[in-house]
Amino acid sequence: MTFFNFTAFRRTRLAFKFKKSNKILLSIVKSKTQHYVCNRESHTTPQSGLLDVLFFGTDEFSVESLKVLYNKYESKVLRRLEVVTVNKGKENVVMSYAKKNKIIVNNWPPKLNASEFHIGIVVSFGHMIPSSIINSFPLGMLNVHASLLPRWRGAAPIVYSIMNGEVQTGITIMKIMPKKFDVGEIVLQEKINIGEHETLPELYARLAKLGATLLVNVLENLPQILQSARPQDEENVTYAPKITSKIAVIKWNEMSARNIYDLHRALLGVYPITATFQNAKIKLHDVKEIKESIPSTLEGEMPGVVIYDKKSDALIIKCKGGNCISVKKVVMKGRSPMSARDFYNGFMASRNKRKEFFV
Repeated sequence: MTFFNFTAFRRTRLAFKFKKSNKILLSIVKSKTQHYVCNRESHTTPQSGLLDVLFFGTDEFSVESLKVLYNKYESKVLRRLEVVTVNKGKENVVMSYAKKNKIIVNNWPPKLNASEFHIGIVVSFGHMIPSSIINSFPLGMLNVHASLLPRWRGAAPIVYSIMNGEVQTGITIMKIMPKKFDVGEIVLQEKINIGEHETLPELYARLAKLGATLLVNVLENLPQILQSARPQDEENVTYAPKITSKIAVIKWNEMSARNIYDLHRALLGVYPITATFQNAKIKLHDVKEIKESIPSTLEGEMPGVVIYDKKSDALIIKCKGGNCISVKKVVMKGRSPMSARDFYNGFMASRNKRKEFFV
């Protein structure tokens, strides 16, 4: 009779379980290792739609690009999205949008490891980014710039485009280089026409949307599109430095009616154009270029001479070259805004038909 050896059976079963457990454990370790290696590889050579993006921006122009990036993140096209912005004690629009949509916000300068992201995106940020941050991104950094580089490098390209009476501008997406603004290779560029009467707020909004659209096109075709980048033409560089209120002062002997109207369009919503009248500084609003024939009373007069025209209910001011501008509203320091008629009645009508000048 053969007896069943329970002890031997138990030892064999335990050995089998141990061997099987080792296989399972080995399989798990192997899987985790492969996953880690895959993540490391995708971090340096990401497949389309798996980007980790660190976004730098401060204003409304920036927000348009941030919105499209967030939409890509929500649709699981981007893997990670965080924001870097400037905190000056008051919440800017980029910070507000990020908080509303639960995007992580990092204050400038950021205390994070930029190498954790594939690429940095800069849109209307206004701060020089150190080489250490730029070089940390495996794919570098890209900037969305509101001009056709190398024309209008600098902080105010839209203003300078309109102010100089240009009929075309556009968006340039370029690589960011250390130590200098707006000098990197061009990745993508698209032109648009500027309307004859288009103002700064209008063109600003159009370019912000175009920049966001082009940014998505670039990111969806990385890294191939980076390889086709081209250098800027250094012979055609122009600059658009940060503007101050001094740029709004009219020079009547140097500026045509079109020049003044373009300046008004370029600064609308930022600074009103200004002149001096009877030693008082005047801000001019609701400004138009007069293309038709000028009033006969201004023929042969010097630039800066002003009359009131009842028919158009506007001040008419002579400019260089013989043309005129019309102004329907003015603001004097310490006073409420005045219509052209009120200004005429208060400061011109009682001057015994004496010529009046803006200087």
